[in-house]
Amino acid sequence: MNFDLTEEQQMIRKMIKEFADEEVAPGAIARDQSKEFPVEVFKKLSKMGMMGLPFSTEYGGGAADTISFAIVTEELSRACASTGITYSAHISLGGAPLNLFGTEEQKEKYLTPICSGDSFGAFGLTESNAGSDAGGTQTTAIEDGDDFIINGSKVYITNASHAKHLAITAITGENNGVKEISAIIVPTTAEGFTILDKYEKMGLHASNTTELVFDNVRVPKENLLGTRGNGFKQFLVTLDGGRIGIGAMAVGIAQAAFDRALRYSKERKQFGKTLSEFQVTQFKLADMAMKIELARTMVYKAAWLKDQGRPFSKEAAMCKLYASEIAMEVTSQAIQIHGGYGYMREYEVERYMRDAKLLEIGEGTSEVQRMVIAKLIGC
Repeated sequence: MNFDLTEEQQMIRKMIKEFADEEVAPGAIARDQSKEFPVEVFKKLSKMGMMGLPFSTEYGGGAADTISFAIVTEELSRACASTGITYSAHISLGGAPLNLFGTEEQKEKYLTPICSGDSFGAFGLTESNAGSDAGGTQTTAIEDGDDFIINGSKVYITNASHAKHLAITAITGENNGVKEISAIIVPTTAEGFTILDKYEKMGLHASNTTELVFDNVRVPKENLLGTRGNGFKQFLVTLDGGRIGIGAMAVGIAQAAFDRALRYSKERKQFGKTLSEFQVTQFKLADMAMKIELARTMVYKAAWLKDQGRPFSKEAAMCKLYASEIAMEVTSQAIQIHGGYGYMREYEVERYMRDAKLLEIGEGTSEVQRMVIAKLIGC
């Protein structure tokens, strides 16, 4: 087994690490407090060709692999998790469904602006009564001539305020009492489509989280994404890829917390010694480092399997579950090592913990991941 990154992956890591340190990290505290979306950061990422990283050059993408996407997501999240989740959702939830299931015409029309950064990628799945049970979708798309008329709402949708279009799931019919769920591309400028940005969140303050409301929104049938009635299967495939992104985010946040805790432990003195000289602190840091490395390896394995065209659903669920839970553990320990200072905003570790919590919930809760894994191991 070869654990070395390719030359291209190493180049991407070096470039994005420098960018994260110089352009993203300096404004992270201010954005967390002001809740300002990192527009300028993403303008620069667009110029660097990062916004369409894993997609075909035919549509303006970079034709890179999933491991490279994970590297970029990790490094951005290490510097600012709000930036990391914006990027991850843009690629894995916004661009991926179009790339996987779109026609050539749809890719040209809708994937190209995502790759260029002219539009952010977003995906409308979750509803107030359809979270972990996404099959409980209630949004409808009723046929009317050559159009669908959409009514309903979506909640907790990332990036929608900055998207020109997004794919949503809706009920397009019923077969023997079973909902026919399809995916449909909807322009955000469509009449009757309202995007509400009003959530007060625990963390990830600079990311855009919205509610979508559809009131007789009319879109042409040609906006159907993929096969009619396959929307449920399509979003399961989409979520598999998204879980790799969440895992990479978790690794980035955990790494940031560990780096700060290690540095602080070498500076802070108690009872005539630095904290790093006490075995209790050394053991904490050793456990943190070990778990971060294990999580990163699991993320890369899931990404590698995806790139090889092999089944990766189980590994994606595992990497998302493990990485998100160790991110919470590592950020908590980082606060503990900082003591009272860890509870203060200026030391940043409290922000890492607030941001990390969402990762145990989004893209399927930890409980859902365990359900997925149990099923895939034959339970």
